[in-house]
Amino acid sequence: MGVERAEAAIVEHYPRLVRMAYLVLPPSLGRHRRVLTAHALAQGALPRSSRATARSRATGSGTGTGTGTGTGSVSRSGTGTVPTPRAGLDRVGGDAGYAYVRLRVLRAALEAGLPLRRLALPKRAQLPPLLPQVRGLRVFPRAGGADELALDQWLASLTGEGRAAFVLRAMERLPEPEVLRLLAEAGVADPAEALAQVGEAESDALLDSPEFDPCVLQARPTDLMRRRRHARAWLAAAAAAAVAGTLLALPGGGWGADGAAAPPYARNAAAEQALDPARVTVAGATDWRASTRTDFSAWPARGDRTGDHGLLRRALAVWARPGSSVQASATPGTPSGPPMGPPQLLFAGEVDQAVVVLLYDGLRIARYAEPREGTAGAALDFARADGASAATASAVVLSRVDGNVRYLTAPWVRAAAVRDLLRPDAAAVPLRLADGVTAPVASPALDRSCASWNALSLTGAPDSAEPSGTSTGASAGASKGASAGAEATRLVTDLGELIPARLTAGSPGAPHDVAGGADRDRWAKTACLLPAVRSHGVRSVNSWTYAHQPLPERGGTAAWVCTRAETWGGGRERVLAQFQTPGPGTGALVARAEGVPECGARAPRVLAGVLWKSGAGHWYVLAAGSGQFTSVTVGGAVHGTSAGNRLAVPARAGAQVELSGRLADGSRAGVLR
Repeated sequence: MGVERAEAAIVEHYPRLVRMAYLVLPPSLGRHRRVLTAHALAQGALPRSSRATARSRATGSGTGTGTGTGTGSVSRSGTGTVPTPRAGLDRVGGDAGYAYVRLRVLRAALEAGLPLRRLALPKRAQLPPLLPQVRGLRVFPRAGGADELALDQWLASLTGEGRAAFVLRAMERLPEPEVLRLLAEAGVADPAEALAQVGEAESDALLDSPEFDPCVLQARPTDLMRRRRHARAWLAAAAAAAVAGTLLALPGGGWGADGAAAPPYARNAAAEQALDPARVTVAGATDWRASTRTDFSAWPARGDRTGDHGLLRRALAVWARPGSSVQASATPGTPSGPPMGPPQLLFAGEVDQAVVVLLYDGLRIARYAEPREGTAGAALDFARADGASAATASAVVLSRVDGNVRYLTAPWVRAAAVRDLLRPDAAAVPLRLADGVTAPVASPALDRSCASWNALSLTGAPDSAEPSGTSTGASAGASKGASAGAEATRLVTDLGELIPARLTAGSPGAPHDVAGGADRDRWAKTACLLPAVRSHGVRSVNSWTYAHQPLPERGGTAAWVCTRAETWGGGRERVLAQFQTPGPGTGALVARAEGVPECGARAPRVLAGVLWKSGAGHWYVLAAGSGQFTSVTVGGAVHGTSAGNRLAVPARAGAQVELSGRLADGSRAGVLR
């Protein structure tokens, strides 16, 4: 084997090598640079001469693959099952050429994650790649779902050596001795410690997701207006840079450093106004009392750093042009471009271990966060917020630390409490408010056990008598003369996004806030289905009982429940049908759909079925539709028709059937899918 064989291995297994490098590289590089670096490391694995023959033969020997069928998977799937290994991995593992280039890629990816030292020369992998280069575009893998997000966050918590061990075990399916040997050859000081970080994880089908495939990319443009003006003469550009440098050097002149923002390419008058902290709009502390709007535009600016122009300048500059070190994210359907004009300031202050700035431009909420010292590790998050109302503009996430979340509540919220949805009879626990900022709350967003599900209970309305933060002493003058209108108590919950989702109950045409024992009892059996809709830009989730059905053989009465998650952008709504039997416990998910009008205000009808086993061991096909159905028919392995919107027909275990129903207007409709 020589250079030709190594090249053949790279060409044949290029997507696999790039994916491996992308998973091992540190997330702090940013997704754009991780993609380019992963491609550079895979291409750079080609040896310079044929002297690598003996090395590659030694490395390629005995590189068999494990079965990967254990039960210790870190898979984020709801069932916890471990996928069967992909076909052909034994052939790949036994290829000496592939084993050689795999080791070179792994070693280079680990070197890229090492910190730069002042007195030591940097390794080539620690520097930005010379090739490939992308001009005028930012590229990143396609976004996955909540499971991929959880896996990515778990990988980010590991060291580079831990990620390398996980990749060798979960993606390459190598047995433990082989993983330890390869880690040692790659330069890992303590391979056993690196493998211990992974635990019992052996395989994860989520690694095949486009979320971790740097060969299937999305592209977005950089600032087009600055690019258009980039063609100016070098002399004029140098003169502008000299003028800007002079202004920044003057005492009290200029706006200050841009922190983690990328360097500007050209000046633009409209863009400059949007980046001027002096032009940021601020609502008055009591303007919300007289405002006809009850969205985020009525929120006053809060926090102890609202007058820090340097902080605001950095937040605005990073929003306009985030640098490669900025960790940026956006909920689905949310544009991440710069603001069209000066945004509104909602919050600026220190929260936990970070400094946070919340801005609103009428379409989006932007959250900028940086450490208390310096700007390394700055983060920028976007969430769509157009069309908000008092019900959906009640809180925004300020920070997430150690599984806890802090919220900034609307100015009309006067009291907050935490309620466990899985314990409907338990009283809500009061939560301290300080200038609208809540105490830390355990977030259910990444909790896979569903042993509890916290929701935030917010009391107050835009016409309530007291503003938020009264627990720290609201001024008598601010509340004097305010109208004491009817207050509302709303439930919202964290689904891993900037804006918590509102929880409602009732028919799609008239949803209402969760209130009373019946609503809480229904949500107690539905809350554990919320992970199926998180991280999708969810505005609100409504759950309602569309039918009750007496079970055969005096099994009690079951409830058919439909849950619909409405999104801020529209078009990606998720609908879940649930079969809830008497007694405690979560109901069974029997149907799901995405982007359909069923179970919503436009088409409130829904039909679903389930194969149910009685206490005596007999099987039945049960089905129920909403009130629009006049009959239900089952076909396939079981045949039957019932008048009305409910059906119960004896069946065999595992029977495959087809359901349909007739509506009041005579048309037919199928099950939710």
